Amino acid sequence: MKIKHFGKYGSSMFLLDKYNDKRVLITGHTGFKGSWLSLMLFELGAKVTGYALDPVNCEDHFNLIKLNEKIEDIRGDIRDYNKLSKVFEAFKPEIVFHLAAQTIVLESYRNPKDTFDINVQGTVNILECCRNSNFVKACIIVTSDKCYENKEWLWGYREIDRLGGKDPYSASKACAEFVTYSYLKSFRELNLASVRAGNVIGGGDWANNRILPDCMRALIANDPIIIRNPLSIRPWQHVLDALYAYLLLAIKLSEDKNTYQGVWNVGPNLDSMKTVEKLVEKVIFYWGKGKMQIEQQTNANPEAKYLFLDTTKIRKILHWKPSWNFDDSVFNTVEWYKKYQAGENIAEISRDQIRKFLKSNEYEN
Repeated sequence: MKIKHFGKYGSSMFLLDKYNDKRVLITGHTGFKGSWLSLMLFELGAKVTGYALDPVNCEDHFNLIKLNEKIEDIRGDIRDYNKLSKVFEAFKPEIVFHLAAQTIVLESYRNPKDTFDINVQGTVNILECCRNSNFVKACIIVTSDKCYENKEWLWGYREIDRLGGKDPYSASKACAEFVTYSYLKSFRELNLASVRAGNVIGGGDWANNRILPDCMRALIANDPIIIRNPLSIRPWQHVLDALYAYLLLAIKLSEDKNTYQGVWNVGPNLDSMKTVEKLVEKVIFYWGKGKMQIEQQTNANPEAKYLFLDTTKIRKILHWKPSWNFDDSVFNTVEWYKKYQAGENIAEISRDQIRKFLKSNEYEN
């Protein structure tokens, strides 16, 4: 059952009013972030169509919440422009969220060509579909905090800082930003914004080579948690916080192109900057048992040790700020996996977390 009301919380009523009956297309809806975004929009009363490849695992969030029964579920490759354009014409979305991507740094070393094809050409295809339509009112291109040329600074990167990326994944996301900027400046009829976020955590993520899913697999199997880079520092944020920023931005962009188009960083408060080791310790604490094992790797592909975004722009202009701090984010993530392990109804668990999050949000329109 969809949410009927959110009590007295203005931010939630704002979204409910704006998204009810809105036609929304999400690419990558079978993935971790995409499935949560799809469920949020379904709860808000939107008419959602998803375009993506099959989910990777039977236990993926998409499958567990039976999302295919709630939205228009279409299988397709983001690199297939002809099929994608037909979906646009058939569904005529008013708002587009482009999340489909190859998202794993280590995988990009193994398959750099596929990474660039998916993350760059896929973005071109989405933008072409938007350019050739007269019904898309806002398009949000989701890239990554790794699109910046990372100098291991102690301060956060601003939207005006230099893009780069040494590994294929990071470089592909920087390329996607260049493509989006080019379309924004070349085709004035487009209404575009790109969002740069990263290191989101939450229930239902089972991706390989990501620290939180690695933790949960180990804990469920009663194995030690193996970590490669314990002192690497990341801005840990719950997936719902990032998605809420996307939802707000899309609505504002559709209503005021001049103010809200362009580039936006999305990230947590400074006190959510924690080492991988601290994250794992907190996960073990909330799980109630477990142990960590550090394995030093030789000849490993390099990964950034420190990365942080300056989110002044989105806080001052969009009036968005994170609702859940580091402890809240880890607690709610672990709680989801605990209930999954106990065999509880995952769709209800996920909806309950969305409601809980929305009620904790302090956004004022």
